[in-house]
Amino acid sequence: MLVLHIANKNYSSWSLRPWVLMTHLGIAFEERLVPFGAGADFKAFSPTGKVPCLVDGETTVWDSLAITEYLAESHPAVWPADKRARAWARSAAAEMHSGFATVRDICGMNCGIRVKLHEFPPALRAEWDRIDRLWCEGLDRFGGPFLAGNAFTAVDAFFAPVAFRVQTYSPPLSDRAGAYAAHLRGIPAMQAWYSAALAERWRDEPHDAEARAVGTWTEDLRVLG
Repeated sequence: MLVLHIANKNYSSWSLRPWVLMTHLGIAFEERLVPFGAGADFKAFSPTGKVPCLVDGETTVWDSLAITEYLAESHPAVWPADKRARAWARSAAAEMHSGFATVRDICGMNCGIRVKLHEFPPALRAEWDRIDRLWCEGLDRFGGPFLAGNAFTAVDAFFAPVAFRVQTYSPPLSDRAGAYAAHLRGIPAMQAWYSAALAERWRDEPHDAEARAVGTWTEDLRVLG
């Protein structure tokens, strides 16, 4: 049985990617969640001390992109079947994996709150504009409703945390990009993650402090800690 080590569903965008991919595609795994905090010992299972980390018997795979490629070796549905769509999907996923630093810094994933940003600097707007163009390009080229065609694949999993950020921070997006984010949040695996995130009673103050620093919280939908 595959074992996927993750952290808080409310905050851990990196954990979400393989979790939603495996859940949506029906790849069986055991979830082991270790909350962020002083007592968290991620090095007990992860060589980098970070999540996510996938364990398959004696094989350990860390980093969300490496996990995705490992899964693809046994599960072809991880990537689109069409070569052209697959090339685009891999490129877009890699761009998300290595880029959009300003979105990450200012609009960290925090599923259960809604935030009105104090400011929207040009660098942040430029990255959200790029996300908008990238999403619309995929939808236009491959027909939707997912980024590389009619099936959910790894490229959608890589942008799943961004779909939650759209809900939290309400960045300016085109109607088509906004509709894609809403569609992605509506799939059962995303709904399951979101419900679990709201139900968590753990709070990680560094993550919440980052969200307080960038804007005013207009809602906190999480259960009381």
